[in-house]
Amino acid sequence: MKYLIKGLKIVLTFALLFVIAIVILFGHPDIPLNELKAKYTNTESSFISVDGMDVHFRDEGNQTDSIPIVLIHGTASSLHTFDAWTNSLKNSNRVIRIDLPAFGLTGPFPDRNYSIANYTSFIKDFLTALKIKQCVLVGNSLGGQIAWNFTLEQPDMVEKLILIDASGYPLNSKSVPIAFKLAQTPVLKNLLTFITPRFLVRPSVENVYFDTSKVTDSLVERYFELTLREGNRQALVDRFKTSKDISAYKNIKNIKQPTLILWGADDLLIPVENAYRFHKDLPNDTLAILNDSGHTPMEESPIESLELVTNFLNNVQLKK
Repeated sequence: MKYLIKGLKIVLTFALLFVIAIVILFGHPDIPLNELKAKYTNTESSFISVDGMDVHFRDEGNQTDSIPIVLIHGTASSLHTFDAWTNSLKNSNRVIRIDLPAFGLTGPFPDRNYSIANYTSFIKDFLTALKIKQCVLVGNSLGGQIAWNFTLEQPDMVEKLILIDASGYPLNSKSVPIAFKLAQTPVLKNLLTFITPRFLVRPSVENVYFDTSKVTDSLVERYFELTLREGNRQALVDRFKTSKDISAYKNIKNIKQPTLILWGADDLLIPVENAYRFHKDLPNDTLAILNDSGHTPMEESPIESLELVTNFLNNVQLKK
């Protein structure tokens, strides 16, 4: 018996030393918000108080545009994912983009409620705070799911809808970023809130790209550092454990707005089959599949994807 106890103590000691080594090697403290602001804001950045949060957003371009384009990013991303699109669109349109709660510089929801209903309520409050009555609403991935749900809830506020590799249908992923897997794994998801190995970030980003050569060091650094904004790591875990409405997609057929469905043909996270589901259910849509592009075509293939967007905007008359 004493040998068993002695052996158990040895095992526990090695386990403890292993955990300590992991923390020392891969543990990262939160990066102070002021440091992140200094690096990831510019002269176009603003902050506005919405629902108890200091929300980071950028409002650029033609301020006389009565129906601005509002861009919503996906999980673990930020408003920077639309940099290239904005640089072009702002020449003729008013373009507004935000860091969603849980991501970027905005930080977590105070109540840690990451339901789609709470996100759509937030978008309503944000647009109301900016006195925006109507917009062209654009969303990628999670942002797309928020966008189509918001359109159903507030149809008078959405003139047109653009869904980019949007979530919402039952998911059958062909591949999932490792960071997403860890955020859903018991025990490991708790470690993720303070142990965030930098070497896991690149493969996670590459997982949603078709052409991994486009995943630059600066891109990886941005994703990594904004994850270390206080509260964002816990928010990612909270987001993945939030109960999902598995029947909400049945209401997609009720969306009447002109809609562009834009999809990367090589999206492994939300495969292109889902694009065809949107196309089948939406009564007033345009389907555009972009070859050699993954889950974030606006970031990976900005020129090609923006051409499809501008064609859609120009060919469907807006009520100015």
